Amino acid sequence: MTERRRKAEAAAKGAAPVATRPVRTQRYPVGPHLLVRGDCLRVLRRMEAESVDVVVTSPPYNIGLDYRTYSDRLAETQYLDWMMEVAAELHRVLRPDGSFFLNIAGSSAQPWIPFELAVRLRAIFHLQNHISWIKSVSVEDDTFGHFKPVNSTRYLHRNHEHLFHLTRSGNVALRRLEIGVPYKDKSNIARRGHAQDRRCRGDTWFIPYETVQGKAQKFNHPGTFPLRLPQMCIRLHGQPDAVVLDPFMGTGTTLVAAAEEGARGIGIELDAAYVKVARERLAHAMK
Repeated sequence: MTERRRKAEAAAKGAAPVATRPVRTQRYPVGPHLLVRGDCLRVLRRMEAESVDVVVTSPPYNIGLDYRTYSDRLAETQYLDWMMEVAAELHRVLRPDGSFFLNIAGSSAQPWIPFELAVRLRAIFHLQNHISWIKSVSVEDDTFGHFKPVNSTRYLHRNHEHLFHLTRSGNVALRRLEIGVPYKDKSNIARRGHAQDRRCRGDTWFIPYETVQGKAQKFNHPGTFPLRLPQMCIRLHGQPDAVVLDPFMGTGTTLVAAAEEGARGIGIELDAAYVKVARERLAHAMK
C-alpha cells in the first residue's frame, strides 16, 4: 500500500493525524521534567487521573500546515471528533482546580474551526476566560509586532489567535496580578484601596513573536508560539510547584516555560525530530 493511500484511508476512518509508521512510546527524563515521544491519546490514557495542574497547548489547527509527521488536512468532523477524544483525556488528568489553556486559530478560508471546537468543549469544560492573543496591533499610524501577510482582496491580515481558558468547574481562582500591569493613573492605587501599583491585564494579551530570518530559527516547526505565552498562563494559574502538561509539545516551548517558572513539565510529541529539539532546548534552559 502506498503512503498516500494509507494516509487517505486513515483520514477516511476518522483517525488522528498519522505518522509514517506506528510509533513506539519513548520516555526522556530531563531533570524533573518528562518528554514523551508517542501518540498523545495513547500516552494520556496511561496517565494518572487528576495529576496535572495546568495544561498549555497548541494542537494542529487542521488548516493544512506543513508538519513533518502530522496530516493537518482531516475532514472537519473527523478533526473535531479527534480533538474531543483528546479533551476528554485532558479533563480526566486535570485536577479539579486545574486550568486548561488551549491556543487555537482558524484561517481566513476556514474561520469556524475554533468556534466549532469551543461549542463541543462546552459539554465537558467551562469556558472561564476567552483570551485574545494579539500578535500584531496598529495604533494610529504605527504598528507593533509581526503578522503573516494575507495575499487576498477578500480577507484582512490575521493578527490574533484564540486562547481558551477552560476549567472543570468555572470557579478556579487565578493570580491575576502575577501577570498584571501598572496603573496609568496612579491616583487609582490609593483612591480604590489597592495594595500595589498593579491591575488585571484583562483578556487581550499582546505577545509578539521575535523577529526571525528563516524557518531554522523556529526549529523548522510551522506552528510555534512565543515563550511568554505559556509563561503567562502558568503565572496566571498561580499554583506553586505546578505540574504543567503539553500534549502537543512540538519543540518544547511550554516545557522551557515550565522550567523557568519553577514548575515540572510533561510534554508529549509524535515527531522524533521535534522531541530532540525540545530535549536540547530544555537542557539548555536548565543550565
